[in-house]
Amino acid sequence: MGRPPRPSRSGSTPLRPEPIDYEGDSDSNVVADAGPRSRKAARTRARLVEAAKEVFAEEGLLDARIAEIARRAGVSYGSFYHYFDSKEVLFREIAANVDALLRAPVDEVILPRSDLAPQERLRKAIQRHYETYRAEARFLGVIEQAARLDDELAATRAEWQREDSLRVADSIRLLQRRGLADPNLDPIVAAAALGAMTHRFAELWLAHQGSDADFETGVDTVTRLFINALGLAPVPARDAAER
Repeated sequence: MGRPPRPSRSGSTPLRPEPIDYEGDSDSNVVADAGPRSRKAARTRARLVEAAKEVFAEEGLLDARIAEIARRAGVSYGSFYHYFDSKEVLFREIAANVDALLRAPVDEVILPRSDLAPQERLRKAIQRHYETYRAEARFLGVIEQAARLDDELAATRAEWQREDSLRVADSIRLLQRRGLADPNLDPIVAAAALGAMTHRFAELWLAHQGSDADFETGVDTVTRLFINALGLAPVPARDAAER
């Protein structure tokens, strides 16, 4: 995976890259909606993103080379800088996209759109979360390393995790009002603790192979920990067998 990235503490590089200014790029010296040349620029940019994700996953942020990213994308070294100010900016953009995918299943619990019981919605959300983590495990391992050394990246991820935790706390309150969850739980503390468990176990299990549990066992165990912690009634064995 390569060594972890060097810290980035200057505050000079934004976590969310500014929109690309294509002026002066031979592939993209047009406004964004001007036609074929702008579409060509968009395709070039997409190739750079795809190539960079592969290189970062293989080498880590520190050891990844712009020359190799450009080579895999089929563009010149200089062309890279028409699209991104640095490899760190590109890394952060890809990290934001992957984190967004990872956060999506939270809505399955917060905004139920089915008649499933809370226990089943919970299991499906955890399963989807871990499926996404498993698919992106190599790159997520690099993100975890980078976030421990890069204050800006860490701050952005911490804010997203705080937002998700507050949303889960709202869901716990709703379950409490309906008489489905332990009324003595503090929703804020419960949401933070359960979120930390879910996230850190995924890193240990799927990114670093620190557990040899098979996928179904991992999902079922974390689901049961959630159910027990919240004081929900367990899923009947008959229903579990039908999954």
